Amino acid sequence: MSVRRDDADYEGIRSAAVWNGLTPARFPGVIVRPASADDVREAVSLARAQGLQVAMRSGGHSWCGSPLRDGGMLIDLSGLRTCAVDPVSATATVQPGITGRELTPELGRHGFAFPTGHCGSVALGGYLLSGGLGWNSPFRGPACAGVEEIEAVTADGEMVTCNENEHRDLFWAARGAGPGFFAAVTAFRLRLYPLPGAIASTTWTFPLADTVEVTQWATGVSSGLCPNVELSFSLTTANPGTGPGPEVVTVTGTVFASSRQEAWDFLGPLRTCPLAARPLSRQLNEPMTFEALYDDSATLWGPEHRYAADTLWSDADFPTLLGRLTDVFEAAPSRRSLVLAPVSPAGRPSQDMAFSVLGDSYVVPYAVWDDPRQDAANIGWLRQAVRAVEPLGTGHYIAETDLDAAESRARRSFTPGGWERLQRLKAQYDPDGVFHTYLSPEDTGDAERDPP
Repeated sequence: MSVRRDDADYEGIRSAAVWNGLTPARFPGVIVRPASADDVREAVSLARAQGLQVAMRSGGHSWCGSPLRDGGMLIDLSGLRTCAVDPVSATATVQPGITGRELTPELGRHGFAFPTGHCGSVALGGYLLSGGLGWNSPFRGPACAGVEEIEAVTADGEMVTCNENEHRDLFWAARGAGPGFFAAVTAFRLRLYPLPGAIASTTWTFPLADTVEVTQWATGVSSGLCPNVELSFSLTTANPGTGPGPEVVTVTGTVFASSRQEAWDFLGPLRTCPLAARPLSRQLNEPMTFEALYDDSATLWGPEHRYAADTLWSDADFPTLLGRLTDVFEAAPSRRSLVLAPVSPAGRPSQDMAFSVLGDSYVVPYAVWDDPRQDAANIGWLRQAVRAVEPLGTGHYIAETDLDAAESRARRSFTPGGWERLQRLKAQYDPDGVFHTYLSPEDTGDAERDPP
Protein backbone atom coordinates (compact mmCIF):
# COMPACT_ATOMS: atom_id res chain seq x y z
CA MET A 1 0.00 0.00 0.00
CA SER A 2 1.21 3.51 -0.75
CA VAL A 3 -0.30 6.99 -0.46
CA ARG A 4 0.85 10.39 -1.72
CA ARG A 5 0.20 13.85 -0.31
CA ASP A 6 -2.69 14.55 -2.65
CA ASP A 7 -4.52 11.31 -1.75
CA ALA A 8 -7.68 11.63 0.36
CA ASP A 9 -6.50 9.29 3.12
CA TYR A 10 -2.94 10.67 3.31
CA GLU A 11 -3.38 12.80 6.44
CA GLY A 12 -4.91 10.01 8.50
CA ILE A 13 -2.07 7.68 7.58
CA ARG A 14 0.56 10.37 8.20
CA SER A 15 -0.84 11.17 11.66
CA ALA A 16 -1.04 7.48 12.54
CA ALA A 17 2.67 7.12 11.74
CA VAL A 18 3.43 8.81 15.09
CA TRP A 19 2.13 7.16 18.25
CA ASN A 20 2.44 10.50 20.05
CA GLY A 21 -0.65 12.75 19.96
CA LEU A 22 1.71 15.61 19.11
CA THR A 23 2.20 15.06 15.36
CA PRO A 24 5.07 17.09 13.86
CA ALA A 25 4.27 19.31 10.88
CA ARG A 26 6.48 17.29 8.55
CA PHE A 27 5.07 15.68 5.41
CA PRO A 28 6.61 12.76 3.50
CA GLY A 29 5.98 12.85 -0.23
CA VAL A 30 4.87 9.23 -0.23
CA ILE A 31 4.16 6.69 2.51
CA VAL A 32 4.66 3.01 1.71
CA ARG A 33 3.47 0.08 3.83
CA PRO A 34 5.28 -3.10 2.69
CA ALA A 35 3.65 -6.49 3.14
CA SER A 36 6.91 -8.45 2.86
CA ALA A 37 10.69 -8.12 2.95
CA ASP A 38 10.68 -8.16 -0.86
CA ASP A 39 8.34 -5.17 -0.81
CA VAL A 40 10.89 -3.31 1.36
CA ARG A 41 13.64 -4.07 -1.14
CA GLU A 42 11.48 -2.84 -4.01
CA ALA A 43 10.53 0.33 -2.12
CA VAL A 44 14.17 1.20 -1.36
CA SER A 45 15.14 0.55 -4.98
CA LEU A 46 12.29 2.74 -6.23
CA ALA A 47 13.22 5.56 -3.84
CA ARG A 48 16.83 5.40 -5.00
CA ALA A 49 15.80 5.46 -8.66
CA GLN A 50 13.53 8.47 -8.12
CA GLY A 51 15.99 10.38 -5.91
CA LEU A 52 13.78 10.16 -2.80
CA GLN A 53 15.32 10.08 0.65
CA VAL A 54 13.98 7.27 2.83
CA ALA A 55 12.82 7.38 6.46
CA MET A 56 11.87 4.22 8.36
CA ARG A 57 9.07 3.53 10.86
CA SER A 58 8.32 0.40 12.90
CA GLY A 59 5.90 1.42 15.64
CA GLY A 60 6.07 5.21 15.60
CA HIS A 61 7.09 5.45 19.26
CA SER A 62 9.74 8.12 18.67
CA TRP A 63 8.87 10.96 21.06
CA CYS A 64 10.12 13.59 18.60
CA GLY A 65 8.47 11.93 15.59
CA SER A 66 11.78 11.15 13.91
CA PRO A 67 10.25 8.99 11.11
CA LEU A 68 8.27 11.95 9.76
CA ARG A 69 10.44 13.98 7.36
CA ASP A 70 9.49 16.50 4.72
CA GLY A 71 9.44 15.06 1.22
CA GLY A 72 10.93 11.72 0.25
CA MET A 73 9.51 8.32 1.17
CA LEU A 74 8.42 6.96 4.54
CA ILE A 75 8.59 3.17 4.65
CA ASP A 76 6.21 1.98 7.36
CA LEU A 77 7.19 -1.51 8.57
CA SER A 78 4.34 -1.86 11.07
CA GLY A 79 2.71 -4.57 8.94
CA LEU A 80 5.78 -6.83 9.25
CA ARG A 81 5.12 -8.47 12.63
CA THR A 82 5.74 -12.20 12.47
CA CYS A 83 7.62 -14.20 15.10
CA ALA A 84 9.14 -17.68 14.70
CA VAL A 85 10.54 -19.31 17.85
CA ASP A 86 13.18 -22.04 17.70
CA PRO A 87 13.08 -23.74 21.14
CA VAL A 88 16.13 -25.90 20.37
CA SER A 89 18.48 -22.96 19.80
CA ALA A 90 16.58 -20.64 22.19
CA THR A 91 16.26 -18.02 19.47
CA ALA A 92 13.43 -16.22 17.73
CA THR A 93 13.32 -14.54 14.34
CA VAL A 94 11.05 -11.51 14.51
CA GLN A 95 10.01 -8.79 12.11
CA PRO A 96 10.35 -5.12 13.09
CA GLY A 97 6.66 -4.28 13.49
CA ILE A 98 5.90 -6.75 16.28
CA THR A 99 5.32 -5.06 19.66
CA GLY A 100 6.50 -6.12 23.08
CA ARG A 101 2.96 -6.90 24.18
CA GLU A 102 2.57 -9.21 21.17
CA LEU A 103 5.99 -10.85 21.45
CA THR A 104 6.03 -11.59 25.19
CA PRO A 105 3.14 -14.09 25.35
CA GLU A 106 4.37 -15.84 22.21
CA LEU A 107 7.80 -16.37 23.80
CA GLY A 108 6.17 -17.32 27.11
CA ARG A 109 4.36 -20.21 25.46
CA HIS A 110 7.78 -21.72 24.76
CA GLY A 111 9.22 -20.89 28.19
CA PHE A 112 11.28 -17.88 27.07
CA ALA A 113 11.43 -14.13 27.59
CA PHE A 114 13.21 -11.12 26.09
CA PRO A 115 13.83 -7.60 27.49
CA THR A 116 11.12 -5.78 25.53
CA GLY A 117 10.32 -2.09 25.95
CA HIS A 118 8.57 -0.89 29.09
CA CYS A 119 5.59 0.24 27.01
CA GLY A 120 3.87 -2.76 25.46
CA SER A 121 3.07 -0.78 22.30
CA VAL A 122 6.75 -0.25 21.45
CA ALA A 123 7.63 -2.16 18.26
CA LEU A 124 10.93 -3.99 18.14
CA GLY A 125 12.41 -2.37 15.04
CA GLY A 126 13.30 1.10 16.30
CA TYR A 127 13.68 -0.19 19.86
CA LEU A 128 16.42 -2.68 18.96
CA LEU A 129 18.17 -0.35 16.52
CA SER A 130 18.43 2.28 19.27
CA GLY A 131 19.77 -0.09 21.92
CA GLY A 132 16.64 -1.00 23.84
CA LEU A 133 16.38 -0.17 27.56
CA GLY A 134 13.52 -2.39 28.68
CA TRP A 135 12.27 -4.86 31.26
CA ASN A 136 15.15 -6.62 33.05
CA SER A 137 17.76 -4.75 30.99
CA PRO A 138 19.85 -4.00 34.11
CA PHE A 139 20.48 -7.77 34.28
CA ARG A 140 20.27 -8.83 30.62
CA GLY A 141 21.85 -5.68 29.21
CA PRO A 142 20.35 -3.53 26.47
CA ALA A 143 18.01 -5.47 24.22
CA CYS A 144 20.33 -5.03 21.23
CA ALA A 145 22.91 -7.17 23.05
CA GLY A 146 20.52 -10.07 22.45
CA VAL A 147 20.45 -9.53 18.67
CA GLU A 148 22.45 -12.32 16.99
CA GLU A 149 21.71 -11.47 13.38
CA ILE A 150 19.71 -9.13 11.17
CA GLU A 151 18.34 -9.20 7.63
CA ALA A 152 18.53 -5.79 6.01
CA VAL A 153 18.07 -3.97 2.73
CA THR A 154 21.01 -1.70 1.93
CA ALA A 155 20.86 1.61 0.09
CA ASP A 156 21.55 -0.09 -3.24
CA GLY A 157 18.55 -2.40 -2.78
CA GLU A 158 20.56 -5.49 -1.83
CA MET A 159 19.22 -7.90 0.81
CA VAL A 160 22.04 -8.83 3.19
CA THR A 161 22.55 -10.95 6.31
CA CYS A 162 24.57 -9.24 9.05
CA ASN A 163 26.15 -10.91 12.07
CA GLU A 164 29.56 -11.28 13.71
CA ASN A 165 30.89 -12.99 10.56
CA GLU A 166 29.04 -11.28 7.69
CA HIS A 167 28.87 -7.49 7.23
CA ARG A 168 30.25 -7.06 10.73
CA ASP A 169 30.40 -3.26 10.46
CA LEU A 170 26.75 -3.00 9.52
CA PHE A 171 25.90 -5.40 12.36
CA TRP A 172 27.87 -3.19 14.77
CA ALA A 173 25.89 -0.13 13.68
CA ALA A 174 22.53 -1.92 13.81
CA ARG A 175 22.96 -2.37 17.56
CA GLY A 176 22.58 1.21 18.71
CA ALA A 177 22.63 3.60 15.72
CA GLY A 178 18.91 4.26 16.07
CA PRO A 179 17.03 6.49 13.60
CA GLY A 180 20.24 7.34 11.74
CA PHE A 181 20.81 3.72 10.69
CA PHE A 182 21.58 3.51 6.97
CA ALA A 183 19.68 0.35 5.97
CA ALA A 184 16.17 -1.08 6.35
CA VAL A 185 16.06 -4.01 8.77
CA THR A 186 13.40 -6.57 7.86
CA ALA A 187 14.15 -9.23 10.53
CA PHE A 188 16.08 -9.75 13.76
CA ARG A 189 17.26 -13.04 15.21
CA LEU A 190 17.11 -12.78 19.00
CA ARG A 191 18.82 -14.76 21.71
CA LEU A 192 16.13 -15.70 24.24
CA TYR A 193 16.29 -16.09 28.01
CA PRO A 194 14.43 -18.33 30.46
CA LEU A 195 10.95 -17.11 31.35
CA PRO A 196 10.96 -15.77 34.92
CA GLY A 197 9.13 -18.01 37.35
CA ALA A 198 8.04 -14.99 39.38
CA ILE A 199 7.88 -11.22 38.94
CA ALA A 200 7.27 -8.94 41.92
CA SER A 201 7.47 -5.25 42.71
CA THR A 202 8.11 -3.11 45.79
CA THR A 203 7.23 0.60 45.70
CA TRP A 204 7.74 3.36 48.26
CA THR A 205 6.08 6.75 47.74
CA PHE A 206 7.23 9.86 49.64
CA PRO A 207 6.47 13.59 49.53
CA LEU A 208 8.47 15.38 46.85
CA ALA A 209 10.30 17.38 49.54
CA ASP A 210 12.02 14.14 50.63
CA THR A 211 13.62 13.54 47.21
CA VAL A 212 17.25 13.95 48.25
CA GLU A 213 16.97 11.78 51.38
CA VAL A 214 14.96 9.11 49.55
CA THR A 215 17.42 8.85 46.68
CA GLN A 216 20.36 8.78 49.11
CA TRP A 217 18.79 5.81 50.91
CA ALA A 218 17.81 3.86 47.81
CA THR A 219 21.09 4.53 45.99
CA GLY A 220 22.93 3.10 48.98
CA VAL A 221 20.67 0.06 49.01
CA SER A 222 21.10 -0.51 45.26
CA SER A 223 24.65 -1.81 45.66
CA GLY A 224 23.29 -4.75 47.64
CA LEU A 225 20.53 -5.65 45.20
CA CYS A 226 20.72 -8.62 42.87
CA PRO A 227 21.24 -7.44 39.25
CA ASN A 228 17.82 -8.75 38.20
CA VAL A 229 16.10 -6.21 40.46
CA GLU A 230 15.25 -3.26 38.23
CA LEU A 231 15.37 -0.15 40.45
CA SER A 232 14.05 3.27 39.43
CA PHE A 233 13.08 6.66 40.83
CA SER A 234 10.32 8.90 39.54
CA LEU A 235 9.07 12.38 40.24
CA THR A 236 5.35 12.38 39.54
CA THR A 237 1.95 12.91 41.11
CA ALA A 238 0.52 10.38 43.54
CA ASN A 239 -2.07 9.23 40.99
CA PRO A 240 -0.30 9.62 37.64
CA GLY A 241 -2.61 9.37 34.69
CA THR A 242 -5.70 8.68 36.82
CA GLY A 243 -6.45 11.83 38.80
CA PRO A 244 -5.11 14.69 40.93
CA GLY A 245 -2.72 14.03 43.77
CA PRO A 246 0.27 15.48 45.62
CA GLU A 247 3.66 15.61 43.94
CA VAL A 248 5.79 12.70 45.08
CA VAL A 249 9.03 10.82 44.65
CA THR A 250 8.75 7.06 44.26
CA VAL A 251 11.24 4.23 44.52
CA THR A 252 10.29 1.08 42.65
CA GLY A 253 12.11 -2.24 42.56
CA THR A 254 10.87 -4.88 40.11
CA VAL A 255 12.44 -8.32 40.30
CA PHE A 256 12.53 -11.06 37.66
CA ALA A 257 13.22 -14.27 39.58
CA SER A 258 13.01 -18.03 39.17
CA SER A 259 10.55 -18.49 42.06
CA ARG A 260 8.39 -16.57 44.53
CA GLN A 261 10.85 -17.32 47.30
CA GLU A 262 13.75 -15.98 45.24
CA ALA A 263 11.74 -12.86 44.41
CA TRP A 264 11.05 -12.35 48.13
CA ASP A 265 14.72 -12.78 48.96
CA PHE A 266 15.98 -10.47 46.19
CA LEU A 267 13.62 -7.65 47.23
CA GLY A 268 14.66 -8.00 50.88
CA PRO A 269 16.94 -4.92 50.98
CA LEU A 270 13.98 -2.73 49.91
CA ARG A 271 11.63 -3.92 52.66
CA THR A 272 13.17 -1.78 55.40
CA CYS A 273 13.70 1.95 55.13
CA PRO A 274 15.09 4.47 57.65
CA LEU A 275 12.41 6.90 56.43
CA ALA A 276 9.64 4.38 57.14
CA ALA A 277 7.64 6.87 59.22
CA ARG A 278 7.30 9.26 56.28
CA PRO A 279 5.98 7.38 53.23
CA LEU A 280 2.62 8.30 51.78
CA SER A 281 2.23 4.69 50.71
CA ARG A 282 4.17 1.48 50.22
CA GLN A 283 3.57 -1.81 48.42
CA LEU A 284 5.89 -4.65 49.34
CA ASN A 285 6.52 -7.76 47.22
CA GLU A 286 3.44 -7.26 45.04
CA PRO A 287 3.12 -10.16 42.56
CA MET A 288 3.26 -8.97 38.94
CA THR A 289 3.07 -10.31 35.41
CA PHE A 290 4.42 -8.91 32.17
CA GLU A 291 0.86 -8.03 31.20
CA ALA A 292 0.41 -6.08 34.44
CA LEU A 293 3.69 -4.24 33.88
CA TYR A 294 2.53 -3.22 30.41
CA ASP A 295 -0.82 -2.10 31.83
CA ASP A 296 0.89 0.08 34.44
CA SER A 297 3.05 1.69 31.73
CA ALA A 298 -0.03 2.33 29.60
CA THR A 299 -1.52 4.29 32.51
CA LEU A 300 1.43 6.70 32.39
CA TRP A 301 1.90 6.77 28.62
CA GLY A 302 -1.46 6.37 26.94
CA PRO A 303 -1.66 7.07 23.19
CA GLU A 304 -4.28 9.78 23.66
CA HIS A 305 -1.86 12.34 25.15
CA ARG A 306 0.75 14.70 23.72
CA TYR A 307 4.38 14.03 24.64
CA ALA A 308 7.88 15.43 24.52
CA ALA A 309 10.90 13.78 26.15
CA ASP A 310 14.62 14.17 26.51
CA THR A 311 17.40 12.14 28.11
CA LEU A 312 20.65 12.68 29.94
CA TRP A 313 23.48 10.40 30.97
CA SER A 314 25.57 11.80 33.82
CA ASP A 315 28.31 10.88 36.24
CA ALA A 316 26.56 12.86 39.00
CA ASP A 317 24.64 10.88 41.62
CA PHE A 318 20.85 10.69 41.76
CA PRO A 319 20.46 12.91 44.85
CA THR A 320 22.25 15.66 42.93
CA LEU A 321 20.40 15.17 39.64
CA LEU A 322 16.91 14.72 41.08
CA GLY A 323 17.54 17.39 43.69
CA ARG A 324 18.10 19.88 40.85
CA LEU A 325 15.03 18.65 39.01
CA THR A 326 12.63 18.85 41.97
CA ASP A 327 11.97 22.60 41.69
CA VAL A 328 11.65 22.35 37.92
CA PHE A 329 9.19 19.48 38.24
CA GLU A 330 7.00 21.50 40.60
CA ALA A 331 6.75 24.20 37.91
CA ALA A 332 5.54 21.80 35.19
CA PRO A 333 2.48 23.25 33.41
CA SER A 334 0.90 19.79 33.23
CA ARG A 335 0.19 17.53 36.19
CA ARG A 336 0.73 14.51 33.93
CA SER A 337 4.42 15.29 33.37
CA LEU A 338 7.06 13.25 35.18
CA VAL A 339 10.77 12.58 35.56
CA LEU A 340 12.02 8.99 35.40
CA ALA A 341 15.46 7.90 36.61
CA PRO A 342 16.28 4.19 36.12
CA VAL A 343 19.29 2.91 38.08
CA SER A 344 21.81 1.14 35.80
CA PRO A 345 19.23 0.82 32.99
CA ALA A 346 21.57 -1.16 30.72
CA GLY A 347 24.06 -2.74 33.08
CA ARG A 348 27.56 -2.67 31.58
CA PRO A 349 27.40 -4.42 28.18
CA SER A 350 30.67 -5.94 26.99
CA GLN A 351 29.85 -6.35 23.28
CA ASP A 352 31.38 -4.12 20.63
CA MET A 353 28.37 -2.21 19.29
CA ALA A 354 27.27 1.33 18.54
CA PHE A 355 25.22 1.55 21.75
CA SER A 356 27.23 2.67 24.77
CA VAL A 357 26.53 3.45 28.40
CA LEU A 358 27.68 7.08 28.63
CA GLY A 359 27.40 7.74 32.36
CA ASP A 360 26.82 6.34 35.84
CA SER A 361 23.31 7.85 36.09
CA TYR A 362 20.43 8.38 33.69
CA VAL A 363 17.35 10.64 33.79
CA VAL A 364 14.42 11.20 31.43
CA PRO A 365 12.03 14.14 31.84
CA TYR A 366 8.68 13.64 30.08
CA ALA A 367 6.27 16.45 29.28
CA VAL A 368 2.76 14.94 29.05
CA TRP A 369 -0.30 17.07 28.27
CA ASP A 370 -3.57 17.16 26.32
CA ASP A 371 -4.35 20.68 25.14
CA PRO A 372 -2.73 21.65 21.79
CA ARG A 373 -2.75 25.27 22.97
CA GLN A 374 -0.23 24.26 25.64
CA ASP A 375 2.33 22.78 23.22
CA ALA A 376 4.83 25.63 23.54
CA ALA A 377 4.54 25.80 27.34
CA ASN A 378 5.13 22.09 27.82
CA ILE A 379 7.98 21.79 25.33
CA GLY A 380 9.51 24.87 26.96
CA TRP A 381 9.23 23.19 30.37
CA LEU A 382 10.96 20.07 29.06
CA ARG A 383 13.90 22.09 27.77
CA GLN A 384 14.06 24.03 31.04
CA ALA A 385 14.26 20.72 32.91
CA VAL A 386 17.13 19.48 30.76
CA ARG A 387 18.99 22.80 31.11
CA ALA A 388 18.83 22.39 34.90
CA VAL A 389 20.96 19.23 34.74
CA GLU A 390 22.76 19.48 31.40
CA PRO A 391 25.93 20.97 32.96
CA LEU A 392 26.25 17.58 34.70
CA GLY A 393 25.59 15.61 31.51
CA THR A 394 27.89 13.20 29.70
CA GLY A 395 25.58 12.38 26.78
CA HIS A 396 22.11 11.33 25.66
CA TYR A 397 20.25 8.15 24.64
CA ILE A 398 19.44 8.17 20.94
CA ALA A 399 16.07 6.40 21.30
CA GLU A 400 14.41 9.04 23.46
CA THR A 401 16.43 12.22 23.20
CA ASP A 402 14.89 15.43 21.84
CA LEU A 403 16.75 15.43 18.52
CA ASP A 404 15.34 18.73 17.33
CA ALA A 405 16.38 20.55 20.52
CA ALA A 406 20.03 21.00 19.51
CA GLU A 407 22.46 19.94 16.80
CA SER A 408 24.60 18.09 19.34
CA ARG A 409 21.89 15.65 20.48
CA ALA A 410 22.67 12.88 17.98
CA ARG A 411 26.45 13.20 18.21
CA ARG A 412 26.41 13.21 22.01
CA SER A 413 24.38 9.99 22.05
CA PHE A 414 27.54 8.03 21.18
CA THR A 415 31.15 7.85 22.25
CA PRO A 416 33.41 10.09 20.12
CA GLY A 417 34.92 7.01 18.49
CA GLY A 418 31.48 5.49 17.92
CA TRP A 419 30.20 8.67 16.26
CA GLU A 420 33.19 8.85 13.92
CA ARG A 421 32.76 5.19 13.00
CA LEU A 422 29.07 5.73 12.24
CA GLN A 423 29.94 8.59 9.90
CA ARG A 424 32.50 6.46 8.06
CA LEU A 425 30.06 3.56 7.71
CA LYS A 426 27.28 5.87 6.51
CA ALA A 427 29.61 7.09 3.76
CA GLN A 428 30.55 3.51 2.89
CA TYR A 429 27.10 1.89 2.86
CA ASP A 430 25.00 4.90 1.79
CA PRO A 431 27.28 7.31 -0.10
CA ASP A 432 24.34 8.90 -1.96
CA GLY A 433 22.31 9.56 1.19
CA VAL A 434 19.35 7.35 0.31
CA PHE A 435 18.47 7.00 4.01
CA HIS A 436 17.84 10.07 6.13
CA THR A 437 20.38 10.77 8.82
CA TYR A 438 19.39 11.99 12.30
CA LEU A 439 16.64 14.55 12.82
CA SER A 440 18.02 17.98 13.75
CA PRO A 441 16.80 21.56 14.39
CA GLU A 442 17.23 22.25 10.68
CA ASP A 443 14.33 19.86 10.05
CA THR A 444 11.96 21.90 12.22
CA GLY A 445 13.28 25.43 11.90
CA ASP A 446 12.15 26.66 15.31
CA ALA A 447 14.15 24.67 17.88
CA GLU A 448 16.75 25.91 20.31
CA ARG A 449 20.33 25.91 19.11
CA ASP A 450 23.49 24.84 20.86
CA PRO A 451 25.13 27.63 22.87
CA PRO A 452 28.26 29.15 21.30
